[in-house]
Amino acid sequence: MDELAYLEQRAERWVEDRGRAAGLTRRRLLQLAATAVPALGAAALAAPRARATATAAEGTSPPILKPLPPEWFVNFGTNAEMRWDTVDFGYLTPIERFFVRNHTATPIIDRRSWRLNVYGTGLRGAPTAERPRTLDLDGLLRLPARTITAAIECAGNGRSYFGSQQGTPVSGTQWHLGAIGVARWTGVPLSVVLERAGLTRRAVDVMPIGLDAPVVTNGVDNGHVRRPLPIAKALDDVLLAYEMNGRPLPADHGGPVRVVVPGWVGVANIKWVGALEVSDTPLFSTWNTTQYRMIGPDYPSDSPPLSTQTVKSAFELADGATFAAGRRYELTGRSWSGAGAIAKVEVSTDGGRSWRRAQLHGPDRPAAWTRWALPWRPADAGPTTLLARATDTRGRTQPDAVPFNTGGYLFGAVVRHPVTVG
Repeated sequence: MDELAYLEQRAERWVEDRGRAAGLTRRRLLQLAATAVPALGAAALAAPRARATATAAEGTSPPILKPLPPEWFVNFGTNAEMRWDTVDFGYLTPIERFFVRNHTATPIIDRRSWRLNVYGTGLRGAPTAERPRTLDLDGLLRLPARTITAAIECAGNGRSYFGSQQGTPVSGTQWHLGAIGVARWTGVPLSVVLERAGLTRRAVDVMPIGLDAPVVTNGVDNGHVRRPLPIAKALDDVLLAYEMNGRPLPADHGGPVRVVVPGWVGVANIKWVGALEVSDTPLFSTWNTTQYRMIGPDYPSDSPPLSTQTVKSAFELADGATFAAGRRYELTGRSWSGAGAIAKVEVSTDGGRSWRRAQLHGPDRPAAWTRWALPWRPADAGPTTLLARATDTRGRTQPDAVPFNTGGYLFGAVVRHPVTVG
């Protein structure tokens, strides 16, 4: 089967605070701040282009390559949301039903010429972006493999509810709850690649860099999508994945190789990875300074970059669905958390006046999701609101509301699901 068939005022302060904590001089801080906002230096931006051949789909093909039938997806152009009302699959999200989040457009990358460039001051000998240590796909496939089941979820999943439910609309893709999918990922632990590349004890951050087209915002070239991981996370459970649900990783989902960071916001899971910068000082990009941080009246100005996902729940049901009074139904849905497994799910069928505990069934994995069901026999005709709230094994429970933030990130409040009993 061929490749087509598989197929973003406060950042500077945060940079300075983190740099001081790392013992950097004022001169070095100013250098870092200047390069972090809005973009990194030219050498880092050019790194992925050195060893990989990519044909951008942008301008020549649709921004998403796979079919997006309207019964399965809400099409946002460069992004596509899974429709919960037509979820009829088991635990894993089939590839053809998996949501798509692109910052530009899906590139088509020649698997034969793909190279992973690894360089930086956190490696022995400090190889440079111009003379990196490289690994081709065959070499990656020969390394010890691992398979994990994990969700990938956009940090903005649920963004539309800041406006529709809390009256504080934000810009950006107006996701409901379908910017998530759970898959079985096979690849090489990032720790294995880093150790073989000569990781030193001085390493602080690892920054995967994508091969998709540079992101241009308001005329500013932010470069390739890239975002640093602290070394502790990089060495823990991060995967360089080349398979998804037992098939070669499709282009729309980051093929030939992507980063999978269990439990963390989607932007950390860099698609089409072509380089790793390993540094003995903190690393910065648009995606961990001016974007993907909580900015708003209820958050400190030095709030850190987003990492662990919040707790959410979704009904497998259309908004405005109609039920017949007196008939027995089974309400179903899924709940998930980036910090642990799901301990319990409670459901209200009367707008939150009373709650019943749902029955969990099937796998209940950390950094993935669990399925649940609740029998319901509606008695009185008229409109009502369904609610579902989950509690994870860390004791985190979905609240009734969440503070506003300018990016519309991490909407973890209980979502109100209107239905009608006829």
